[in-house]
Amino acid sequence: MTDLLFMDNSYLKECDAVVKSINDIQSETVIRLDRTIFYPKGGGVLSDTGRLVVGDANFIVKEVYKYNGDVFHVVDVGEGRDGVKEDVKENAKEKLGVGVKVRCIIDWNRRYTMMKYHTAAHVLTSRFYNMGARITGNQITPEKARFDFNLPDFDRRMMEQAVQEANFYFGNDIPVNVFYMDRKDVLNNPELVKLADKMPPDVNKLRIVKIGTDDDLVDIQADGGPHVKNLNEIPKIEIMKMENKGKGNKRIYFKFKD
Repeated sequence: MTDLLFMDNSYLKECDAVVKSINDIQSETVIRLDRTIFYPKGGGVLSDTGRLVVGDANFIVKEVYKYNGDVFHVVDVGEGRDGVKEDVKENAKEKLGVGVKVRCIIDWNRRYTMMKYHTAAHVLTSRFYNMGARITGNQITPEKARFDFNLPDFDRRMMEQAVQEANFYFGNDIPVNVFYMDRKDVLNNPELVKLADKMPPDVNKLRIVKIGTDDDLVDIQADGGPHVKNLNEIPKIEIMKMENKGKGNKRIYFKFKD
């Protein structure tokens, strides 16, 4: 299986890796590496983008996804595309053949913005959780975040209150730590699984993201995505839009304040 370096260090911008396989899948060139810093799309968070570098050749990583425990990088090996230096499809596979060492470079500004949104989302959803609402869906992009909740009624004041409470934490020195727990222990603690009707991955050890301290806990839950180290890295947020999507399904969009 691919070694997921971002699980223990979300701030890695580059790493070396070795190509384990390269295949054409539905007209796309897909590469599997022995390890990666690229976050694959999942949990409502978009995948990283960036580059794989071999010598003086740059191959654009357009999308990353996870399948059966491995991570696959969809790369652009066409001629004349941004970041590709005179590489054509006929010789690209030779440059990226099995066993070749590559340099992985993520689009850091994009990643870091989504890290901040992801951690901010945990804080905000913890406020809703304390009010009795459960998350039913989400999407995090570099521009905004969206969350759905199983609220029976559309309560604008409740949503505004949740944002106000979340903003109380942002910009302050509050640590964000990750550690691992046995799956059975996580499942025995409903406070660690906040996504409604969704079980965590079927693995023996689950990654836990803890915001705050034992004495002043903001949020704690199972999660596999990149996060910032401290809430002092996150600006205040503001509501973009609130929607009533039907019975038991309310939606909120938020972004960082300018």
